Amino acid sequence: MLKVKNISKQFVSGDTTVKAVNDISLSVPEGTFATIIGKSGSGKSTLLALLGALDKPTQGQITVDDKDITKMGDRHLISYRRDSIGFVFQSYNLVPNLTALENVMLPMEFAGLKTDKQKKRALELLKIVGLDDQKAGRRPARLSGGEGQRVAIARALANKPRLILADEPTGNLDSQTGKVIVDLLKKLAKEEKTTIIAVTHDESIAAASELTFRLKDGKLIK
Repeated sequence: MLKVKNISKQFVSGDTTVKAVNDISLSVPEGTFATIIGKSGSGKSTLLALLGALDKPTQGQITVDDKDITKMGDRHLISYRRDSIGFVFQSYNLVPNLTALENVMLPMEFAGLKTDKQKKRALELLKIVGLDDQKAGRRPARLSGGEGQRVAIARALANKPRLILADEPTGNLDSQTGKVIVDLLKKLAKEEKTTIIAVTHDESIAAASELTFRLKDGKLIK
């Protein structure tokens, strides 16, 4: 369960103070596929960074499974992000000189898992997202956009995170492939018992989600 209570994030530029996120409270149950939707400049990216423990709020509290991440020190945050959060990006962010299999194994290597266990889980995850052993051996340049995003999703699941944050996960995909990816995220949220939150400006993704939070000028709106 993700719980956000009265978080704000402000930035000071010269004599101006901007609240990119302004007193937001929300909760997302375990195993839910949720979306945060808003136009450019609405505060989506800032909120995503706060939820992913990439930045700290100016005020407020964020808890994941009753762990208050806003009170964690830098050392704990590094291990928390590695073990408890998965990230999926619009541009996939795959390592170009590694195969799909090796890309999925990478987070497990950082976590200290033995190589044979890394490979076994990576192959299982690639199969779950619909990629066979042949695709597992290809580098990102030899994969389609949809296949690349499937690899990114498998990689995000590698360390069995409690929370997956997806930043415009269909932004570089055609509408049909995008729908397949959204359906996959919904399915994985249930099967893996992982909370998945997608930040997007796409109304069709919001319509497909179980929970939708709308942002405007840093605030939640109905």
